[in-house]
Amino acid sequence: MISIYELKPGFQRLLQPLLQLFIRYGISPNQITIATMLLSILMGTLIFIFQGSALVLFFLPIFLLIRMGLNALDGMLAKKMNLQSKLGEYLNELCDVVSDTCIFLSFLAIEGVSPFAIIMITVFSVISEMSGVIAVQIGASRRFDGPMGKSDRAFVFGAIAICLACGLEPGLWLSIILWLCLFLIAITIVNRMIKALKEV
Repeated sequence: MISIYELKPGFQRLLQPLLQLFIRYGISPNQITIATMLLSILMGTLIFIFQGSALVLFFLPIFLLIRMGLNALDGMLAKKMNLQSKLGEYLNELCDVVSDTCIFLSFLAIEGVSPFAIIMITVFSVISEMSGVIAVQIGASRRFDGPMGKSDRAFVFGAIAICLACGLEPGLWLSIILWLCLFLIAITIVNRMIKALKEV
């Protein structure tokens, strides 16, 4: 199934100049991973504190794009400099889940947004990433299959943030998007399980 994750190779090529800059200044992959998580916590906190003000929501899609770039850079840097480590693998998985959780739950502060839908999306997102990681335990590769992977969820919430920032009031349209997102995450979980089992 199609996922934004499939655009990763092209995105990585665009990041090569920044990769060289990080190498020059001796920045480690784990430093990038932790910094990205801390920035995500800060972003989520700002959305929550300011209850989804237009200014903060306008910045969210930009931040999510920056976060996507940093997530790609830590892996690229680890491979380029042969800095892969068990700690790095732990940090990659845990920091991504913490980052997503902080961003998604911050939408609870926005009046008119379904709390139940947001909580369910957050829970299912964690399960989705677990299903990708568990694949490794059964002898398959880490699964990133869609249709609603990490990058896809970021795109959805970035688009929602733009709509809300432009003055579109939460309503039926938002509920439909959130529940559709949840449905696609559920499909993603099943899809990753099936692909992992087929691989072994």
